[in-house]
Amino acid sequence: MKNERSFLSSFNGMGVLSSVIAVLIGLFAGLIILLLSNPSQGFAGFIIVLTGGFSDLFNLGQVLYYATPIIMTGLSVGFAGKTGLFNIGASGQFTFGMYAAILVAVRLSHLPGPILCIAALLAGLAAGALWGFVPGLLKALCNVHEVIACIMMNYIGMYLVNYLIVVTEIYDRNKNMTTSVPSRVNLPTLGLDTLFSAATTGGAVRPSSVGSGILIAVITCIFIYIILEKTKFGYELKSCGYNREAAHYAGINEKKGIMLSMAIAGGLAGLGGAMLALAGAGRGIKVVDVLVPEGFMGIPVALLAFNNPLGIIFTGFLIAYLSQSGFLLQRLAFAPEIIEIIIAIIIYFSALALLLQGVIQYFMRGKKQKMKVTAEESNGESNRGDKVPERGESQ
Repeated sequence: MKNERSFLSSFNGMGVLSSVIAVLIGLFAGLIILLLSNPSQGFAGFIIVLTGGFSDLFNLGQVLYYATPIIMTGLSVGFAGKTGLFNIGASGQFTFGMYAAILVAVRLSHLPGPILCIAALLAGLAAGALWGFVPGLLKALCNVHEVIACIMMNYIGMYLVNYLIVVTEIYDRNKNMTTSVPSRVNLPTLGLDTLFSAATTGGAVRPSSVGSGILIAVITCIFIYIILEKTKFGYELKSCGYNREAAHYAGINEKKGIMLSMAIAGGLAGLGGAMLALAGAGRGIKVVDVLVPEGFMGIPVALLAFNNPLGIIFTGFLIAYLSQSGFLLQRLAFAPEIIEIIIAIIIYFSALALLLQGVIQYFMRGKKQKMKVTAEESNGESNRGDKVPERGESQ
């Protein structure tokens, strides 16, 4: 009982509990919407939402595939959040990183496959870092709020990439998207696509889209956790973000710290875009005036994990699981918009995780205070019972 109380009273315990409550509230709201839209199939649809991602190995592989980019964008948002900044520009950084990776893979196709794959990944990381550095520079030198700068960079990046795709001649006009990346440049699957596969009605094997990208994403999360929590560099970055004046007083270059934080956050999102482009699933950039959703999906991933890089692995998997399970809802003739509404509700309540944490802490403090008063009253009664008789009193 004591260990349970100590867990709940800790920050990590509060964060986990509040995130779980946020997800449960979102799922309950999703159930209500399913029942209202189709009463006869509402509960069956809800069961698919809960179990669809685990229905077979193929769907589980698709969950891992969808989780890869949003883990990286979630890590991008979470890294900036750990340093006291809000990186809402992951969408633009993701798009720019994806474009850079495709550009290198297509235009430098004469290079050997493994070298070209690494070069494309590094190009995506560098492009995302550059796009994240600009808001950091404006924040550090001009005190422009990073949210405003990031929103502007999202749209600038979207339109600029649409223009560059055509100018750099990596444009497939028939598909209105970027040219396909050569298959030899793709990330190795390491047999994961075959492991997470399913047999079709004709007896053929249907491989999933998962590859080594999910392993890179997990390793990157662990690496970023070590940097933030176990190194002097990570401590300085967090100090600059949380309190610039205190960091400056301690001899830390706070402007440099802010710019580095946003550049690293942008690089993580850009790397996620590069990994998606090289995943081998034929995903490219469509020349449309729409921001990529992966950048914004990283926000609830980070919020649910309270910006913890290790927690982002699990919350990224959760959001991807709900997306894949929701996709399977179409088997029951639910409209695709229903799926998006359910995910949006989950995202909305994930933003309330901090509020839920405050509510839980409020009740925990009240319970602790009540226990303290009870213990003091009990000790008082015990002390009166053990009082030593004074001189002249009967023994």
